[in-house]
Amino acid sequence: MEWILSYFPAYMLVFCRVTSFFLVAPIYSARNVPTPFKLGLSFFIALIAFSGAGAQAGIVIDGLYILSIVREIMAGLCLGFIAYMFFTVVQIAGGFIDIQMGFGIANVIDPMTGMQSPVIGNLKFMIVTLLFLTLNGHLYLLEAIMRSYEWIPLSNDLFERTYGGQISDFMFRTFSDVFALSFQMAAPLVVAMFLTDVGLGLLARVAPQFNIFVIGLPLKLLLGLLMLVLLFPGFELLFTNIFADMMEEMKSFFGLFQS
Repeated sequence: MEWILSYFPAYMLVFCRVTSFFLVAPIYSARNVPTPFKLGLSFFIALIAFSGAGAQAGIVIDGLYILSIVREIMAGLCLGFIAYMFFTVVQIAGGFIDIQMGFGIANVIDPMTGMQSPVIGNLKFMIVTLLFLTLNGHLYLLEAIMRSYEWIPLSNDLFERTYGGQISDFMFRTFSDVFALSFQMAAPLVVAMFLTDVGLGLLARVAPQFNIFVIGLPLKLLLGLLMLVLLFPGFELLFTNIFADMMEEMKSFFGLFQS
């Protein structure tokens, strides 16, 4: 009992960071993943991380221990949110495409998040999820949270970095990069739909007898699906680069805590 009480405070800090990471990390935070599985996985991952990094930390329960718990929860949430933002790239890009193709009024419920998502965005999200699992990305996320204790130890200065604005600036820059990346992903289809609208506008001026509203929507829908089929072979390389950028951003987040 004395041995358990001496190591229990440090383990709880590790458990808080790992659990908060799984609350927002892609794949693990999905609604169709059972909660007991998440808790059990968090317990064993925290145990492995604690045996490698936290076992040497002499932490006692005092007045600052609650702040330490909040700090570890914030660290796990920030790390998981960075990974999740790169998964939302495909949904944001799908939203841009759906608005141009006419699918904007047909949002569907995403079973992974339980929220409404664009049709094309939901399709791309399922593809990127399968590709992420195929490339063992879920294992890289586990490695990231376990290696986080090498860069962000239990005695980290997260509050100081937050007050200094480094973390908020990093999150804002990451969100800007994600939004720009999603717009670049949707650019080919958006440009094609824009040129289609220009052509339909010229047709309406040259031949007013054509009902543009009747032929415009099916034409844009067929053209959008055709463009989507043509772009499908390049999705693997594109999503692989997104995963690489996600890992680089997580490493950059670790770098914020290096003096």
